[in-house]
Amino acid sequence: MVRVAVLDKDRCDPKRCDRVCYRFCPPVRNKIEAIRFEEDKPLITEALCVGCGICVRKCPFDALYIVNLPDELEEECSHRFGPNTFKLFRLPIPSEGVVLGLLGQNGIGKTTALKILSGETKLNLGRYADPPDWSEIIQHFRGSILQDYFERLSTNQLRVVHKPQYVDRIPQLVHGKVGELLSKVDERNMLDVLVEQLQLENILGRSLDVLSGGELQRVAIAATISREADVYLFDEPSSYLDVKQRLQTARTIRSLRKHEKTVIVAEHDLAILDYLSDQICVFYGSPRVYGVVSHVHGIRTGINVYLQGFIADENVRFRKEPIIFHVKPPAAGWAAGETVLRWNKMKRSIGEFSLVIEAGEVKQGEVIGILGPNGIGKTTFVKLLARIEPPSEGKASTREELTVSYKPQYISAEYKGTVEDLLKDIAKEDFESGWYRSEIVRPLNVLSLLDSDISQLSGGELQKVAIAACLSKKAQLYLLDEPSAYLDVEERLSMARTIRRVVENRSSTAFVVEHDVVAQDFIADRLMIFTGTPGIEGLANPPANLRAGMNEFLREMRITFRRDLETRRPRVNKEGSKLDRHQKKIAEYYYVAAKKD
Repeated sequence: MVRVAVLDKDRCDPKRCDRVCYRFCPPVRNKIEAIRFEEDKPLITEALCVGCGICVRKCPFDALYIVNLPDELEEECSHRFGPNTFKLFRLPIPSEGVVLGLLGQNGIGKTTALKILSGETKLNLGRYADPPDWSEIIQHFRGSILQDYFERLSTNQLRVVHKPQYVDRIPQLVHGKVGELLSKVDERNMLDVLVEQLQLENILGRSLDVLSGGELQRVAIAATISREADVYLFDEPSSYLDVKQRLQTARTIRSLRKHEKTVIVAEHDLAILDYLSDQICVFYGSPRVYGVVSHVHGIRTGINVYLQGFIADENVRFRKEPIIFHVKPPAAGWAAGETVLRWNKMKRSIGEFSLVIEAGEVKQGEVIGILGPNGIGKTTFVKLLARIEPPSEGKASTREELTVSYKPQYISAEYKGTVEDLLKDIAKEDFESGWYRSEIVRPLNVLSLLDSDISQLSGGELQKVAIAACLSKKAQLYLLDEPSAYLDVEERLSMARTIRRVVENRSSTAFVVEHDVVAQDFIADRLMIFTGTPGIEGLANPPANLRAGMNEFLREMRITFRRDLETRRPRVNKEGSKLDRHQKKIAEYYYVAAKKD
């Protein structure tokens, strides 16, 4: 077993800690250069580090970790960007005619693996100072599928297309109208089919820079599938899409199997990953420190392995506690209080779109989930509650003028300063309290980001900080629009629990717009279902109980879920299957007992 200290440079601030890691390192005291400083930044010589853990305990910024790795893994290192940086062990194994899913935490190496397989990043087998040439790389993978893969990739005999993770950055790089851009890349002559399948008819004449996140996502997927290639890579294809769009997109991506294409998908929505994939690779390790790619598993086994946190065939436990799912609608943790917000029938018109909001009310201590297709008025409704936009007709009445805290759907890094500066500005004296640290900062995994500049955060990190900022304000009404975007499975469930605890502790109320059905199950006490015709007219129904709301929503989507017997996780039924027909007949679209597959 190799035991060494690993440094996270983003958290390290040697100017503020007086080089404590160096001063307290036992090997350094014995004239062994286990830690040295270059350009005022510490570097750990891993071959000399004894893994004593003293530097980890002394570091005030949580910038150091002790990592235990099996000796044999060192021979399977695929890539490292530099000294004391993230290390990736192994790679996913692609196969023709198979959809391979990648599942793991953020910062664990999924995007790095996709970039290596696409050729955007040339793997170095851990030798960042003396990178190997292609002949060495091919020799390293001799006898495996990856030998042939990299041999073809190195000689340009393998064509790979890659849909990136952050589609909201596409308009900064590509300009023009959707229809014209898609026509240019339509090498498979299937643009008409993709336009129909991905519902792009109404946006073909629009410019990329005016599209929503969901529209950009569908355009990016269409552009990827339109191109003629041997390998198709998709990084988080469900972000910003509603449930129906996610399933339709999954069907479209899965259709590539019929043409014997190699397809690899990194995805956090478990139901969609299950529906889409044939096989799965689990990524485990320590985020931003190292990641290990498991061997290939069948889809059901692979997802259950991830949820249980134990890989039997490798005898590795990477999570202390399994992730548990509800079998029945969860009961509210406490009785809801008095009415906080009541609204009469309202209407909001924006251009050709019209939203009608039926009368309703919410009580103190409730979390109201909001479900519905994209373009149906969910964000418009939230903006009405946040008083960002006024209703065209009607108004909302409250006991008093409510204090509102709002996290928008699309977040940007406009704040100048660190995460700690931002949260201190909002939380004020609460920032130093034990409650704030234990109920907001730690559950959202923001502690390690406090010294980071907000402009340097990734999409997932920015999302967590935005949620923390929203919940840091003492408010009577919290409004969160799509808080799970770019978060991994564990972060989504932790986010859901954090929202619930803050609402209960502060006796406040929250509305949460969310497309991940599983996340809504964890968050919501009641549901508001939005129906209508996207982009034309929407109807916001009053809050309903969880069972009735979920059944109404999934009936509208024409989708049913079953439960996995082992982990109780929701799984999408194949349309027209025996179980799908039975559940539709008895009008139970989601909360059914687990049965054997």
